[in-house]
Amino acid sequence: MKYEVDGYICDVIIEKKHNKNTYIRVKNDLNIYVSTSFLVTKAQIKTLLDKNYSFLVKSLNNQIKIEQKKESFYYLGIKYDIIFYDNKNIEIIGNRIYIKNKDCLDKWLKKEINSLFKDRLDYNYNLFTEKIPFPSLKIRKMKSRWGVCNKKDNSITLNLELIKYDITKLDYVIIHELSHFIHFNHSNEFWKQVEKYFPNYKKIRKELKD
Repeated sequence: MKYEVDGYICDVIIEKKHNKNTYIRVKNDLNIYVSTSFLVTKAQIKTLLDKNYSFLVKSLNNQIKIEQKKESFYYLGIKYDIIFYDNKNIEIIGNRIYIKNKDCLDKWLKKEINSLFKDRLDYNYNLFTEKIPFPSLKIRKMKSRWGVCNKKDNSITLNLELIKYDITKLDYVIIHELSHFIHFNHSNEFWKQVEKYFPNYKKIRKELKD
């Protein structure tokens, strides 16, 4: 089954389960996934997609943006063109990065991530008036989370993909994870704690979800 969304022809993947409700989702392969009961017909699914057309347009466009961002080189919220040329040093001129090869680019980016993430952790930790442990920092790529707080070993893990976003996103995630040392949940008290040091957290949180 195929369905057109905003000029894009999507495959509709129907998963029949013992569901009472029907769930619709656009995944990163830009296909529409429908989880529904065994009794729902294709005609009923088509009607449901029509009723949720605006949601499908928004979801599809969000996924396209995510995939485009993966293919492009972003550094602190700015898109750069990478120009490979035979030179030992890296040069950043305007929206272009001049560097010898991809290996050199990866090494430079890893160094930048380690340095910047540590600096921002120090900065944001020093904002806290509450007594919390200074955590060890782990950096790795994560598919579904921007950060993780581990109270057992007093560490926080940051998603290295944050280097693609402007620095306010990185600061928000650090504040979020540090706040978990005070409230290890997502209660109202926790969000008040986050708001204390990051007043516009709702805006940044929404942008990271989009």
